[in-house]
This record gives sequence, C-alpha cells and structure tokens, in this order.
Amino acid sequence: MIEICGVTKEYGSFRAVNDISFRVEQGEIFGFLGVNGAGKTTTLKMLAGILKPSSGKLRICGFDVMDEPEKAKSVTGYIPDRPYLYNKLTGREFLYFVADLYNVPLKKANQRIDELLAEYKLREWEDELIESYSHGMKQRVATCAALIHEPRVLIVDEPMVGLDPHGAKLLKDAFRRYAKAGMSILLSTHSLNVAEEVADRLAIIHRGNIVASGTLHDIRRQAGTFEQGLEEMFLQITASLSQAEYT
Repeated sequence: MIEICGVTKEYGSFRAVNDISFRVEQGEIFGFLGVNGAGKTTTLKMLAGILKPSSGKLRICGFDVMDEPEKAKSVTGYIPDRPYLYNKLTGREFLYFVADLYNVPLKKANQRIDELLAEYKLREWEDELIESYSHGMKQRVATCAALIHEPRVLIVDEPMVGLDPHGAKLLKDAFRRYAKAGMSILLSTHSLNVAEEVADRLAIIHRGNIVASGTLHDIRRQAGTFEQGLEEMFLQITASLSQAEYT
C-alpha cells in the first residue's frame, strides 16, 4: 500500500534522507522511529506530496506520488505534527470544508461527520469555534479531517503529542480498528512505548538512514539482545552509531 524505493532528499549539501526503502502492507501499522531531526517528518512530507524527493520513488496504493498526486492524495489521510486548522470555523464547519476538498458528496459528508464527531467525542463542541478548543480537541478534529474521505492509507506524524491519557488511548484503539479493517497506517513517532504497543513492524531512522527494521523480534536480533524493550534497544542502536561517527 505504501512503497518507498531508494528515496533521498537533499537541501544543498545536506542530505536529510539518504536512499531509504521500505513498504507498509495492507492492514499493517508501521512504526517509523527516530529522534527529532532524524528524517521522519521529511519522509512523511514527501509521501504527502508536500516535498519533492531529490531521487527515488514513492507510491501509495500503486499511484506515484509525484506523477499522480491527485490519485495518491485521494486515498491518503495525513495528520501532520502541527495541523493547521481554521480557528474561526466551528468543528463541524471545518469538517464540511475538508469533505468538500475531497469531493465527498453532501449526504455522505453528513454521515461521516456525524460518525467521526461521535467516535472522537466532539459532538458536545461541534458548533463551537475551533479557537476555543483545547490542544487535544484540535488534534482530534485534525484526525477526523484526515479520515473524512475514508482513506485506504493513513500517515500520522507524532499523533500523541499533547494528548492526555484518555485521548491517547482513544487514538491507539482507533488505529487498531482501522488496521483490522484493512487500512495501512504509517506512524511516525519518538514515543517508543506507543510504537511498541501498536506497531506490527518498525523502522528506525538515524541521521537520514534506516538503521534497523522489521518486527520487534527482528530488531532484537539485529541489536543482539532478546531481553531489552524497544526503548533500550533504540538507545543502544542510535548511541552506538553516534559513537562510531565520532571515532
């Protein structure tokens, strides 16, 4: 469902992403892990069509992101780390606006908006201006907007930032349901406990390079230990690479 093949992104002499490749299969939650500045958000922005890769191919449901951008975006939901919302619209008005962008018929939009507002516990505030929403409520509205057109692929950048435990659990449970129904989810995060809890497979990116990938068992094998949790393995892998770079 998501294919990243030999993708590189350069800014002048700086290489933010270096020849990375991986796939996310149908119905899979794929955790994309790395510290701030590792290349996670750059990769997601290329998949979303916001940035153009310097080289390589990105495909979503078989559509080339650069050559067929409208088709790729029509099957994709994207939740950025800092979603932009129109604060002078109500939650419901904003969702109608997004539905119209995706050409969702009005009858279907009404149904989807009612479903999503109920699922994300926003019905009580649907007619209030977004500017009055808490950070967690804004995150939930952004999630509803990404799902309004029933995408086959969901790309999520740091979804748990600023969410309280109830909001985080709501989102994790939703991701599991969507994947079980066949949606492919690429989840970029530095919250290792979240990735360990929900991801089927993982990739660790470090300074633009994929340095480990596979199931949690695969990464344990690559790290040479079967006793540690993901956090310990992540720190071990990235620390050893950083040390090697300076020796």
